[in-house]
Amino acid sequence: MPTPLTDASSGPYSGLRVLDLSQGIAGPYCAQMLWQQGADVVKVEPPDGDWGRHVGVLRDDQSALSIAYNAGKRGVCVDARQPQGKVLLADMARRADLVIQNFRPGVAERMGVGYDSLAARCPGLIYVSISGYGPDGPYANAPASDSVMQADSGLMFANQTPAGEPRRIGLLMADIATALYAVQAASAALYQLARTGRGQHVQLNLLQACAALQVNDILAYGIAGQREAVAVSAPNGVFDTADARLSVLALNNDQFARLCRALERTDWLADPALSTNAGRMAQRDRLHREMAEQLARRPAAHWVERLAREDVLHAYVRDYDGLAAHPQATHLGLLEPLAQPGGQPLPYARAAGALSRRPLTAAPAVGEHTVDVLTEWGVAPADIQAMLHAGVLRQAKCGKEGR
Repeated sequence: MPTPLTDASSGPYSGLRVLDLSQGIAGPYCAQMLWQQGADVVKVEPPDGDWGRHVGVLRDDQSALSIAYNAGKRGVCVDARQPQGKVLLADMARRADLVIQNFRPGVAERMGVGYDSLAARCPGLIYVSISGYGPDGPYANAPASDSVMQADSGLMFANQTPAGEPRRIGLLMADIATALYAVQAASAALYQLARTGRGQHVQLNLLQACAALQVNDILAYGIAGQREAVAVSAPNGVFDTADARLSVLALNNDQFARLCRALERTDWLADPALSTNAGRMAQRDRLHREMAEQLARRPAAHWVERLAREDVLHAYVRDYDGLAAHPQATHLGLLEPLAQPGGQPLPYARAAGALSRRPLTAAPAVGEHTVDVLTEWGVAPADIQAMLHAGVLRQAKCGKEGR
């Protein structure tokens, strides 16, 4: 396997200037994945900061959510409510190659950084707009969050219990999926720019992304007219051993035969009722009951050795400590140390498939790089100082210390 590139100057998006005006998850994570591929990403925040800084588990006044989706960026603080700040923000957007925003429809226009006004002067601009429900229509201005979208898009329906109770997926799935679709669409727009010289307004929304994420389940529902609430094969489940939990399954006849050999269940192999997946599905409760009784008698390591020997689909049910200790995770360098102020380095999982592996750097404080970035982007030092004095700009006191 080719060795990933290890510095920003060698990344595929080296030299790409990204202005990240977004907050929360979908927009910031899109921008952060571009950073992982070599882009220079400048995150602009209001004086109170991105709202994502203040929710969930906190360290040193910054949440895990904010660290996860803003690591590596440079931070600028601009008060766009003030006329000078609004003018500056528009000027920064015109100097960028790619702008990302995830406000409700109309907000970016009121801030002076809407697509139409920028593209009129910058025809090669790539501009990514992320919203909850899209730029128009009956729900365009409806408030949207991950939980709202999981309910509204069918994700909770897809994750319901066997008894039919809808459940929220325990990840920020709607936002994360939207970020992944957004970075793919932005990459396609950059490819088009390289070929034609034309910029593009990339527009996507959480509802659209969640529907695309569920395309198979939506199709299956369309075929069956109902949701299949159980697994597609049997046996297929999570079972307690004497000391841990294992996920064990068989998807076809060959895999079932291997499972029978691993468990020494010759009686199952000889049972005509279990000779097809349809038959096994009809006997699912019996299979699971007998497997549960058998697996509970021995430690997980005993069963893992047998299952691995017969090449049966199985895995430990791991928590995040277990993931960190996974032999393959160690081999891949799956979780890398991120030096973030306020304590010991934190485990960070990069985007899969990134061609660049630039060194991780901390998520910025609000306005940590204001002076450096604006100087580099051509704003006169006297103007920067005047705006700092007027409160239009803010420079974090931490500066570069420890970063």
